[in-house]
Amino acid sequence: MRIMGSISVVLADIHDVVRSGLRVLLASDTDIRVVAEADDSAEAVQTVLRHRPDLVVMDLDAAAVREVLRALPGVRVLVFTLSDDDDAIYQAIRAGARGYLLKSAQQAEIVRAVRGVAAGEAIFGEGVADRVTELLTAPAHRAEDAFPELTRRERQVLDLIADGRSNSVIARQLHLAPKTVSNHISAIFTKLRAADRAEAIARARDAGIGTRHRHLTSITA
Repeated sequence: MRIMGSISVVLADIHDVVRSGLRVLLASDTDIRVVAEADDSAEAVQTVLRHRPDLVVMDLDAAAVREVLRALPGVRVLVFTLSDDDDAIYQAIRAGARGYLLKSAQQAEIVRAVRGVAAGEAIFGEGVADRVTELLTAPAHRAEDAFPELTRRERQVLDLIADGRSNSVIARQLHLAPKTVSNHISAIFTKLRAADRAEAIARARDAGIGTRHRHLTSITA
C-alpha cells in the first residue's frame, strides 16, 4: 500500500546481486521504497501477501507472475529479465505483467519503468515494444498448427488436459496405461516450457486447443 506518497516495491529474483543492484538504484529515488525481497516464486507470493506492495519487479517465470497476481490481484508486475525471446514476452503479458524490461536497460529507464507500471501504465523497454505490438497484432494461428514440437499423441493428451480431464480419464479415453499418460504429460511440460499443469492448460487454451466439440482420432503412439 502507498505510504506518504511512496511507491512500495517488492524485488523477486533468484540472483542476490540483481536484487542488491536494484535496491541501491531504486533507493536513489525518494518516491520509491523497496519493502522486501524474494528469491523464488513461493517466497514472492508470501512476501506480496505480507507487504501488499504497489509493484513487484521480478525475473521469474509466467507461472510465478500468475501466482503473484492471484494472491494480490491489484498489484502491478514489471518483468525485469535477460530473456528477450518472443515466447517469454508473450507468456509474461498473457500472465498479466504490465511491463517487460531487459536487464540491459539503462538505470534511468529502469526507474521510469518502475514509476510508470506502478502508475498503471504498460511499459515495454527498448527492443521489446515493437515486438509486443507484432505479437499482439499477428493473425492467430490455427489450433492444429500450434506446438509443432509435440507428437500426435502428445497433442491428444494436451487437448484433453486443456478440457480439464484428469490423468485417469485420459488413460481410459486413449486406452493407455496411467504411467504412459504421466510420461506424455511430462514431455508436454518440457516441450512447452510449462512449469505446471495450469500453465500448460493456459498455453493450450490461448492457442485454441481444448474445445470439447473436436473429435479425437484414434492413433497408435
